[in-house]
Amino acid sequence: MQNQPAKALSRRTLVAALAVTGTGALAQPRPAAPPTTITTPPRDFGPEGAPTTYFTDPDVLSVDPAFDGLIQGNTTIQRLWTGALWMEGPAWCAEGRYLLWSDIPNNRQMRWLEDDGHVSVFRSPSNNSNGNTFDFQGRQISCEHLTRRVVRYELDGSATVLADRFEGKRLNSPNDAVPHPDGSVWFTDPPYGGQLYEGEPDVAGGPSNAGGRLKPTLGQPAGFVPGRRELPTNVYRWDPSGRLDLVVAESQVPDPNGLAFSADYKRLYVASTGKGPGDGGAGGKGDVHVFEVGADNKLSGQRLFADCMVDGVKCAPDGVRCDVEGNVWLSSNAGRSVGYSGVTCWNPDGKLLGRIRIPEVVGNLTFGGPKRNRLFMAGSQSLYAVYVGTQGAAPG
Repeated sequence: MQNQPAKALSRRTLVAALAVTGTGALAQPRPAAPPTTITTPPRDFGPEGAPTTYFTDPDVLSVDPAFDGLIQGNTTIQRLWTGALWMEGPAWCAEGRYLLWSDIPNNRQMRWLEDDGHVSVFRSPSNNSNGNTFDFQGRQISCEHLTRRVVRYELDGSATVLADRFEGKRLNSPNDAVPHPDGSVWFTDPPYGGQLYEGEPDVAGGPSNAGGRLKPTLGQPAGFVPGRRELPTNVYRWDPSGRLDLVVAESQVPDPNGLAFSADYKRLYVASTGKGPGDGGAGGKGDVHVFEVGADNKLSGQRLFADCMVDGVKCAPDGVRCDVEGNVWLSSNAGRSVGYSGVTCWNPDGKLLGRIRIPEVVGNLTFGGPKRNRLFMAGSQSLYAVYVGTQGAAPG
């Protein structure tokens, strides 16, 4: 039998072989780019990938012509950073010109600097923080899973607990928060932090640890006191006086997650996601509801805003943001339906205008940049951004 001809040595193989230094250590490889969403030929979203040759990004899709006025030509989706386990809560600090977000399982908050793109750990531990925002005074507000509370970081660096109980019972795991011009903070309280990966399960016998096999104190500091789910999944309003009011009950929107005010603060949008740990009922249906906000902060006129079905695919929402035109931008979790995870955009009447395809599930999003015209998208493990033709309606 004749010998097979030697296989040609590829450039990639040669480079890998030459990566061994004189000390025998391998050079640090650059992060692998995620797979393309749908474009052909496949795209490399990484920092060394070839730029798009299209005038508009091929993964920014107009479903309705109105979306053409909301997107920005001659720009492209960029993957700014990767390396998280599950990203959430992106928030833009206008004064500091940086983006903050949570890496929940790694129990840390991260920061991306706008001037040079540097990424570093901002706060660790973070008590498994989820949603973050900045109020009208520039103070950071964070929802913490582990401690089941909402905190505000003051300008002098101290921290103030805004809410950790309702009617004497501990909160579940605050998820997302939005500030109001009157100084109040509105936040959702689903049960997603009641699991090992993103917080702590209940004590033995609690809804998320009914069998008592899980040990919620493992990995926690000495003296840590685990909690137990005691409340339904509600939406609350924290008043500057310290009072906490229930504004949306679980019976209205089960498992509330992301929320956002319209630009005029006359509407409140609330995303309902899937069944959480310890839920006794059916849980959310992956849709978005809208309420009218009265002068007395009372909500009325609840209606279904969007079922988040696109081409027969469920693009389950999580984070919510509004732009100054009144349009609603939703993060999309389409599971394994490649090409449908990312962001969807809807007009005030609930009509789908367009969508942005990202090669990862997107948990949350926010508008930022000096002009607030850059959409930052927290993928499951990576941070993405794209410039748009409109501005975000609220701080943070």
